[in-house]
Amino acid sequence: MPDGFVIGAGAGPHHIVGVNCEMMHNMKCGANAVSNTHYAKIEDGKCSLGSLPPEKCEFCLMANILVSEGKPGKVLRVSAKHRTGEDNFVNAMRKILNKTYGTEPVGLGGVFIIQQGKAKLHVMPHFSTTPLVTDKDVNDWLKFFHMRAPLVCLSTLISHDPGWDLRIEHTHCFSDHGEGGHYHYDVTPEEVEYLGYFNIAEFMYRVDAPTVTHNIGRD
Repeated sequence: MPDGFVIGAGAGPHHIVGVNCEMMHNMKCGANAVSNTHYAKIEDGKCSLGSLPPEKCEFCLMANILVSEGKPGKVLRVSAKHRTGEDNFVNAMRKILNKTYGTEPVGLGGVFIIQQGKAKLHVMPHFSTTPLVTDKDVNDWLKFFHMRAPLVCLSTLISHDPGWDLRIEHTHCFSDHGEGGHYHYDVTPEEVEYLGYFNIAEFMYRVDAPTVTHNIGRD
């Protein structure tokens, strides 16, 4: 799909931004490629949100993205408020799909808005100078924040990993008030409101799978 429209979550281009960062992919590919991609980085211990130059469409390390034609069409509209369980918005949908379709993978990608409440997000600081070999190592390295609505969240999920070593859910958020990063879950269950629009994947591609894997830091 040479002229595809791309949205999703990944690691930002540190060679452009200057430091390691979270990336919110939002770009049109092709001969007239243009990017409206946001990133979140750590600056003076706080989250700093920015946008890549429109001609820059690069990222680093890894990404989970939805590629579509970017045309109008039928989508799934999902509205929810007042969280009652332990799962976040995305995992609640993923588990419903898994319960219904079992080992037949179903992939969704799209955008949702946290309209009310606050959510726990993290932002990666610059690269660690020591290996991160446990979840505790990763969590001690990451910078966590409670960020307020409205947050625009770009998300992908897969109901079942067919042995491809996938990240089964990945969501990054940005806003107009300078907050953003990797979404974990809301922290105001009585107040939170979500509104999302998702497309169903026709194909799934796993690019450059590692020969040695792990499950560290995949939440």
